[in-house]
Amino acid sequence: MARENGGTRDSGRVERDRDARDGERLGRDRDARDGEWARHWRYPGVPGLDLLRARYVRHEFARHSHEGFVIGAVRRGIEDVIVPEGTVRARRGSVVMINPEVPHAARAGAPEGWSYATLYPSARLIADIAEETTTLRGTAGFAETIVSDEETARLVRAVHRAAEEGNALAADSLLRIAMTRLLRRYGGSLPVRTPPAAGARSAARARDVLLERMAAPPSLAELATELDARPFTLLRAFKAAYGMPPHTWLTDARVRAARRLLERGVPPAEAAVAVGFTDQPHLNRHFTRIVGVPPGAYQRERAAGR
Repeated sequence: MARENGGTRDSGRVERDRDARDGERLGRDRDARDGEWARHWRYPGVPGLDLLRARYVRHEFARHSHEGFVIGAVRRGIEDVIVPEGTVRARRGSVVMINPEVPHAARAGAPEGWSYATLYPSARLIADIAEETTTLRGTAGFAETIVSDEETARLVRAVHRAAEEGNALAADSLLRIAMTRLLRRYGGSLPVRTPPAAGARSAARARDVLLERMAAPPSLAELATELDARPFTLLRAFKAAYGMPPHTWLTDARVRAARRLLERGVPPAEAAVAVGFTDQPHLNRHFTRIVGVPPGAYQRERAAGR
């Protein structure tokens, strides 16, 4: 009998039906042609945690990074996750773990796309759990990017169900059980990032300039002149330090800044201009490719969770 991700054709149909129900129940951003849907939200019952549950087919995540951690569990299909070491294929039963500030992108690894549940615990939350439940020293993180661990993948999905049901006790408990399991099995002390000495100071200064002048940044040549560096040398040093060239890093930084403004209730059109995007459609395009939902849907979920 034909199998898909360890199940029969009937189980595959059950998964598709469940995806459809979730799309109707949760989907704030849906594409009727592909059945894509996504919900990115913050559950107030568990401080320091964002959640994303979605089904994507054509959607591709642009290269970006997060201030906190990313813990994802695919329920159906295949997700290709592009990390600095290469591409990993996430299937049902696998758990993807991405440490803070690690550049990554993602896309469908199969024609049917993928559906998954992702947790975004803050660095502080993971540090607190690691301090209480492990013997890890320094800054705790994960030594593996992807593992096959169906039991923990189920726990990740269970955190979502508990949060969606408004069960703070269960959501918090399941989150801590899942993170403790991952830290004990696959955790390690994160190395201090030390980019090559040559150009490291220029890269850090360039980052500060881009943050300060986010709405009207200089060109690479202007930036290099200002920092008394050569353009290609600065480009290479910046990528070595932050994992992305300056223009990609700046887009990610603008989206992060837009998220903070949206969470404060600033209208998307105003947030777009404030962080340096041309207009709201320009923000929509980049925001959706990095966060997974449009800024309007993101803001509505934040307002509903207050």
